Amino acid sequence: MEVNISKENQVVTAALVGRLDTPASQEIAPRIESLKNDAAGTIVLDCSQLNYISSSGLRIFLSLRKAASEKGGKVIVRNISNDIRSVFMMTGFLNLFEIQ
Repeated sequence: MEVNISKENQVVTAALVGRLDTPASQEIAPRIESLKNDAAGTIVLDCSQLNYISSSGLRIFLSLRKAASEKGGKVIVRNISNDIRSVFMMTGFLNLFEIQ
């Protein structure tokens, strides 16, 4: 699992690459925590190269959404595959996030 973070103005983009399963969630947790510092702006989660997401990965997305909500920011999820869209649909995450 790889996370590539870039920042431009008030928008922080995290490109997720690989499988976001339980071990990967634990591995990337410190990098994701650092995103919460920018939660007052816009956080974009680019999922164009994300192959899989587990419940641990969904918790990471949810924790970012909560931090952004508390600080007046927002989280945008971009480029999800049909498989991940199905997971989002089954879990209600399609209604929690702005999907692009």
